[in-house]
Parts: sequence; structure tokens; C-alpha cells
Amino acid sequence: MGRDRQGTLVSYRPDIKVLDCTLRDGAYLIDKKFGLENISGITRGLIDSDIDFVEVGFFQDDGFGEGKTVYKNSKEASKYLPAKKKKSQYTVLADCSRYSIENLDDRQEGIIDCIRECFFKNEISQAIENCKVIREKGYKVFVQPVDILGYSDYELLDLIEKVNAIEPFCFSIVDTFGSMYQEDLQRIFELINHNLVKTCKIGFHSHNNMQLSNALSQEFIRMSLGKRDIVIDGTLSGMGRGAGNTPTELIVQYINTKYMGKYNMDSILDIIDIYMDNIRTKCSWGYSTDYFIAGCYGAHVNNISYLNKKHSISSKNMRYILNKIDDKARKRYDYELLDKIFMEMIDEDIDDFVSLKKLKDLLKGKRILIIVPGQSILQNKNKIKEYVKNNDVVVISLNFNPDFITSDYVFVSNQGRVKNIKNRSGERRIYSSNIDKEYIEEADYIVSFKKLVKCGWKLMDNSALMLLRLLDEINCKEIIFAGFDGYSSLHTNYIDSDMEIESASMNCNERNTEIAAMLRDYMETRKNKKTGIRFITKSRFERCLLN
Repeated sequence: MGRDRQGTLVSYRPDIKVLDCTLRDGAYLIDKKFGLENISGITRGLIDSDIDFVEVGFFQDDGFGEGKTVYKNSKEASKYLPAKKKKSQYTVLADCSRYSIENLDDRQEGIIDCIRECFFKNEISQAIENCKVIREKGYKVFVQPVDILGYSDYELLDLIEKVNAIEPFCFSIVDTFGSMYQEDLQRIFELINHNLVKTCKIGFHSHNNMQLSNALSQEFIRMSLGKRDIVIDGTLSGMGRGAGNTPTELIVQYINTKYMGKYNMDSILDIIDIYMDNIRTKCSWGYSTDYFIAGCYGAHVNNISYLNKKHSISSKNMRYILNKIDDKARKRYDYELLDKIFMEMIDEDIDDFVSLKKLKDLLKGKRILIIVPGQSILQNKNKIKEYVKNNDVVVISLNFNPDFITSDYVFVSNQGRVKNIKNRSGERRIYSSNIDKEYIEEADYIVSFKKLVKCGWKLMDNSALMLLRLLDEINCKEIIFAGFDGYSSLHTNYIDSDMEIESASMNCNERNTEIAAMLRDYMETRKNKKTGIRFITKSRFERCLLN
């Protein structure tokens, strides 16, 4: 028994298959390095769960390595895969632009059963030829066009006509950018179902940018009843780039409950407990406002990851930037273009001549103590207070108000920190021009963001570097740092855990390396090389700033 679209019980079990692609789609998050134990354990667990298709990785021309889910052909893949796979079948994904079909060997029983040919619109001709070879060599062929929402009805019908000529095992609806609504899925499914050769299954691969992935997968099942055999993609815990994918466990539970499915949910939960929870400690994925914005505009998640590194950017500004990029550019990632639009947006209307002149009059020739909100200031509060008491210094705190001392100035360049800046008598505020207008009116001085950043760095809007460049314009006598520690994965990096940065795109070592390189560049290019720079708390960057 099953249910039709109206919820009425029907007396047959529709042919619904589940394809788990954790080891392939999830691989993007960890440079494809799952490790041999994880590859074997996850694969065995999915087989024990009776998952129909277990996608074990990629066929590529390069990128191989011990413990990586990347293979040159079936023979290479066989070294990593359990020989006994019960009812399950192994699949791999071959990206048309990254895999030479000449490397493909003949199918051997017990190894790879199916190959999913993935391609962009401009690669259709080559992809069709590849599919012919894949089939000739004994594999089941999945046709996986990237970004099906990017096809017009005419283009999709033309593709289907070409696909019908090779009669593949499955043709997949791929919501590459997580932009699909129910009405989109219904329209595309009906168009494909009406025109696709009847021997071919229809697949569905969804991304969760709009929090609709599981709901759309359920709707896909309902709309296919009595019309077409189907294959639904999922990943364990929804693992995948950005917002992730349809969680395998959710769609399996739905099929078991509503359509007499026989998948072993206990086995699936065991895999999650044993393997996925540990993997989550090394990378992150899941719904966020930023990935929702990517879904709204059909944008590649790499655009979001890149913009996310700029702490000065707000969600509405991210939306503004994506809106300035044409549809084609959004689906790829041109970081130079993103930087260009970002800088144009930030500095459209700021004239900081008056603010700079006032700051020069106040700070020229002064000793400046910059208090950065690193962990080390917690252990050195008394030392910092004594230093301020015994020395003639101007105190500038960076994106926060210290609770143990009143600063002379607070420099704010991080949009995410501005709401937490307290109003304190005697403290003056220096805001960079990227701060939203609703807050920037609170500033005593507004300085040009554009003048304080240097393009080409992922962390170009690092607040400490921006303040150093501002003080370089002022010609201070000396700059002293407290709390400019650097990043560590071993402990909290900030005095307040709410200030912690979550970034799967750059780990602590990468952040430290880039900031050190930026500091060395600053030392080489600054105007006032006589200005002394030193530290009164320990810092990873001390050597970079020595004169």
C-alpha cells in the first residue's frame, strides 16, 4: 500500500530507490579526505541499511590520494570498497570537465555498477558521447545536468531528445543552487516525464538553501506515483557544501512510514553516531541566512563563502552584491568581480576629509595602545591597566569596549560587532564607512573603508590591519598592541565566546598565515616607517611587525 497525491491509499508499492551520496557530495567539505576507515565504515553501514545506490566518490583524472574518495577507474576504486554489497549498487560521479572517458575500464561484477555523468549546458555534446561509452562498457548511466532551473523549456526538451537516443538508466533533476520551489519541481517533472523515454527513471538531487530539500523530496515521490520509477538522492545528516542536502535518514524514514519501505533505520543511525558526528567536528554545513540568499539568487555557494570572510559585510549587502551580478556569473565564482562590486558599494558616498583632519590633529605624534579582544587580555588586565597608568598613551579598543578600562576611542569596522558597542562617557567612536547607516550616525568620526583595505586578500577587512593603515595616515609616534594573539583551534580566541568566528572556509592556521603575510606587506609598504610597533601581550604576529 502507498498513498497518492491526495493522500488516498493505493494498492501498489511504487518503485522508489534511494541513492546516498555522502562520500561524494560530502567530500567537498574535507578535500575528499574521508580516510580509509570512514570510507569503509560508511559504505558498510549504508549496505547494511539496504540503501539501493551507494555513491562512493568521483571518477577524475587527478586529485587522488590515500583515503580520498577519488578514483581513476573501477579497478582503482575496488581497493577501497567492501566486496559484499548485498542488494546495494555502487555509483560514482564523473564530471564531464574533469574526467577523460579514455580512462574508464570495462565494468566488472561486484565493483562499480553505475556512473553519473555530470555536465554544464555547454558540455552537452561531449557528455552524450561519454554516456554512450559508459553504457558500452557495461555500466548503468545516470544523466546529471547541472542547474536544471537554468534550462528553458525549449533547451530542456532539446536535451531530453538527445538523452532519449541513448536510453540511460536515470535522468536526474538537479537543483544545484537550492533555488527550487514546489511549483518549479512540478513543472520540470511533468515536462521530463511527458517527453523522456519510458524505460528511464527520473532522479532528484536537492540542496537545502531554502530549507525545502526534504519537503521537495517528499513531493517528488507523491507527484511520481503511477507515472515513473524514481531515484532520490540524500546524504547522511544532510552533509554537503553550504546548506547541505536532503538528509538520507529523513527521506528513508518517510519512505518506510508511507510507502512500506524496508530500509534499516537503526543501521543508518549507527553510521551517524559512529562517523558523522566526528566528521562534523572538522567541517560545518547546514542552513543559514547567507545560504538562503544564495538560493534566492541561484548563486554558487563559493560566492557566499568568499563574501562571508569579510566580517564587515551584512546580509542585506551580500544580497545587494549578488543582485549586481548577472545570472551566468552567479553560478560560477569570480572573486575579483565580487571584490570590485563590494568596494563600489562600500564607498559610494563617503568623504572622510574632515574626520581624518580632526584625528590627525588629535593623534599625531602620540603613543597609541591598541587593545584587541584576544584571550590574552584576560590574563593581563592588571598589566594593561598599569601600563596605561604609568605611560602617556591614547587607548583605542578594537570592535569592543573593554570592561576593565575606559578607552579614549573605539574603532569599529566589523558590522557584526557594532550592536554590542556600549555608550560610555569619554569614549569617542571611529567607524569605517562600511557600517550600516542606522549605526554610523552614532560615530564621532567616519573614515573611508576603501582607503583602509587592500584587495587581493581573503581577509582584506581585518580590523587590526585597517586600524594600522589609518594610524599610518596620522603619523603616530609609536603603536603598542595588547590582545593581538592570532587564532588557535585549541581554545576560545576571544574574550567573549560570542565573538568567535565560525569558518569552514579558513582554518586557524590559514587565518594566521594570511594575517602574517598582510602584516609583512604593511611593514614594507607603510608611509611612516619610523613609527615603532611593539607588543605588551604575547602574539603570533610579533615577528611580522618588528622594525
